[in-house]
Amino acid sequence: MEIMANLFDTWSLDREVVLVKVLNHPRDKVFAAWMDPNALAQWYGPAGLAIESHEADIREGGLWRFDMVGVFEGREQRFANLMRFLTIVPNERIVMDYGTPDPDDPDRFRVTVTFDEQTDGKTVLTLRQLHPTPERRRFVIGFGAVEYGLQTLEGLAAWLDG
Repeated sequence: MEIMANLFDTWSLDREVVLVKVLNHPRDKVFAAWMDPNALAQWYGPAGLAIESHEADIREGGLWRFDMVGVFEGREQRFANLMRFLTIVPNERIVMDYGTPDPDDPDRFRVTVTFDEQTDGKTVLTLRQLHPTPERRRFVIGFGAVEYGLQTLEGLAAWLDG
């Protein structure tokens, strides 16, 4: 875990993926959608995947353990996920480590979500991922992480609008 901590102490553009979405809602409402485990399970994840939440303790030092469930290649598949919340600044920023429940997951990455309110009351949500290596960043981009991440933010927008 010490190596992972040091790895994420410095930001590096060759390990970064950035997603941005403008949402037609005030930032306190957008932020609240991240803090409510029931809400998260409804909007989080790529299109076509369901979320099955196993444990949700959304606070600094807490975690959210869940499966993404969907049909791939004709059969149901599950993808185990774990978010560990490191920093939560209400209506401003969430920092988390994201990976599988494996404590030694070599592909775990750091996520920083910021909530910036425009003068028109809309919120600019910026989601930054910092991957352990440039190779891992290229791999996740290759399998569609940017598209899936944007689908997740579309799901948030639809949930907020709903």
